[in-house]
Amino acid sequence: MKLWDKGFSTDKKIDQFTVGNDRELDLVLAKYDVIASKAHAKMLGKIELLTDAETEALINELNAIAKSIEEGSFTIEDSFEDMHSKIEFLLTEKLGDTGKKIHTARSRNDQVLVAMHLYLKDELNIIKSQTRVLFDLLLNLAETHKEVLLPGYTHLQIAMPSSFGLWFSAYAETLIDDLYFVEAAYKTANQNPLGSAAGYGSSFPIDRSFTTEEMGFETLKYNVVAAQMGRGKVEKATAFGMASIASTLSKLAMDICLYMSQNFDFISFPDELTTGSSIMPHKKNPDVFELVRAKCNKIQAVPNQLTLVINNLPSGYHRDLQLVKEIIVPALQDMKACLEILTFSLKEIKVNTNILEDSKYDYLFSVDTLNELVQGGMPFRDAYKKMGQEIESGNFKPKRDISHSHEGSLGNLCLGEIRAKMEKIT
Repeated sequence: MKLWDKGFSTDKKIDQFTVGNDRELDLVLAKYDVIASKAHAKMLGKIELLTDAETEALINELNAIAKSIEEGSFTIEDSFEDMHSKIEFLLTEKLGDTGKKIHTARSRNDQVLVAMHLYLKDELNIIKSQTRVLFDLLLNLAETHKEVLLPGYTHLQIAMPSSFGLWFSAYAETLIDDLYFVEAAYKTANQNPLGSAAGYGSSFPIDRSFTTEEMGFETLKYNVVAAQMGRGKVEKATAFGMASIASTLSKLAMDICLYMSQNFDFISFPDELTTGSSIMPHKKNPDVFELVRAKCNKIQAVPNQLTLVINNLPSGYHRDLQLVKEIIVPALQDMKACLEILTFSLKEIKVNTNILEDSKYDYLFSVDTLNELVQGGMPFRDAYKKMGQEIESGNFKPKRDISHSHEGSLGNLCLGEIRAKMEKIT
């Protein structure tokens, strides 16, 4: 069954090419098409295009379909083009002509749009919640290990003293910036496009404010052409939000891979969170974190993928837009999986508390030692020159009893302030 069927068939090759993997993806989105169809049916009843009995019958059958989706028994066979055609078939099979009336005053175009908006709202809320859980874990780890010093690097060269408190809370605070992008994506998705039909509205006296409230959208996407132009753009906004989180997680995963290596030996994980080698019995590989790094790097490419699909399309609907589903849906699943596995694994992290006892880290303290000379009255450039000469001659004696007190330094992490920033957006 095809919603655009006019009584003649298309070539099988054309059918296979144009449908693609829509059926599989639509199993994810079908729940949201039902939600939108229920709101649409109620609206049709409100404006008296359906009788009360017809409206009630449609709602009851849509509830039954929703239950089958929730239980996992809903399928989209090859004889159906997508979720829309299967759902309408089920309604017609049960209700006859009443089922055929569900498509009054809407198009498959705005069906897809509203289902995607509803889906993205849910997914963005899940990602936001998962990010908050990871944030809380990172701040707790920062508090627990705030006294444990860690080498800081620039250019991968030993630079200045850092701490696990700084390291963990740096990633926590960065996640706040990432959620600003997620919030922007959510605001974009939180607009109701239903009623735009094929992109130019309808001659039926539909009540779009009613469906907006019924589905829990904050506002309407008022202009029907703008609503249709949002196809691909809302996915792209979501992709930018995910890409921002992914860039943070990828960097964190890279740090973990470095810090786990024997050359660094800053952190470790229980054996059950690492993998081995087929020929080297000593290996404890950070496969989980390497895959997080790779998956997150893929996610960072998603905005560009979407741009290349939707760029330079004129206004109105084009079949190119079908492809955005197969880009955004798997990316969302990967994003959630990366957040979940990182949180799961980081709960078991073990930190090395004696890292800086190694003499190769003595030069970490050159700046603090120099600063003590400046505090004693020596001009900075003279102190810098003196310190350089002592290092060159091998006479450098590090000042290890360091004191960093300004906001955001290793002696004043401002964890409460960072948590307060997160509270404002979650």
